[in-house]
Order: sequence, then structure tokens, then C-alpha cells
Amino acid sequence: MLGRAALGDKQAMHLLYERHHDPLFAFIRIRCRDESLAGDVVHDAMLEVWRSAGRYSGRASVRTWIFAIARNKLVDRLRRGARVSYVEEVPDLPDETPDAETVLGSAQDAARVRSCLGRLKEAHLAVIRLAFYEGLAYDEISEAEGIPLGTVKTRVHHAKKLLLHCLGRRR
Repeated sequence: MLGRAALGDKQAMHLLYERHHDPLFAFIRIRCRDESLAGDVVHDAMLEVWRSAGRYSGRASVRTWIFAIARNKLVDRLRRGARVSYVEEVPDLPDETPDAETVLGSAQDAARVRSCLGRLKEAHLAVIRLAFYEGLAYDEISEAEGIPLGTVKTRVHHAKKLLLHCLGRRR
């Protein structure tokens, strides 16, 4: 699909955009904690993908390449002095369980998980999101984040340890 986009195929680019928009937006939003900025960065990144599709080397997966472009666009924006706003919570996810007791228990568990995720450092949260929510392999995370593979493994290890510790505590 990227090859077709490189040849100017707008439909291929549209499909590429649709496929990567949501996970890319979530990835950037975690890093900047600002939905407006995340939307702008995703837009900038996808424009860059459109402009530079012909220069894709194939060294990384297309997804990893796009994530790396977006990360670089965010870094550029932050360096230029864009304001970053921080939020305290991850938005609630709807629970469609019909049983009220199950819904209450699930909501309490989800709130605990969100609370524990909210306590992670940005670097830990980013690798957890990419590994467990986006399904990226550690080498893809390394490429997307621009960090060594060993650092990814260490961050995931520490993040899981912190989450287990946090979830093990009862309120």
C-alpha cells in the first residue's frame, strides 16, 4: 500500500491513513497528553508519510516507520515550544457487561488499572501501550521510540513490575 502511495495513489494513502490513525493518535497522545496537539502531530506525520513514501527503505515495518516519523514530529513540535497540558486520568472505557455486579466489579478493576497506568512514568507508559495495546514487537518499539532494544526490554520489565506492585495493593 505504501508503494502505491509513493506513486501518488490517493486511495492507497487514504487506506494507509485509516489503518494507522487510531493507534498512532493513541501513541502520540500518551507522549504529549494533549488531544489537540496529538491530532496535529498525526496530521503532520501522515503528510510526511505521503511526501516521503518513495524514500521508505524497508529496514523497519511500515507501521514502525510511521510511528518513528510521528515521534520525530512530536519532538520537533515540543522543541519549538508547543505547550503541553497534562491530565490526571485516562478516559473511561465503556463496559458492556449486562450483569450489574459484574459491571461494578469490572469498573472498579478498570479504575485500578487506569490509576496504576497513570502512575507510570511517560517512558514506561509508552512502551506498555505499544507492546500490549498496539501489539508491537520489542524491536519495532525500539525503532519507533528511537531507543536501544535493551532499553525497551528494561522499561517493559520495570513497568510490569510497577503495575503488579500497584495492582497488588488494595485501597
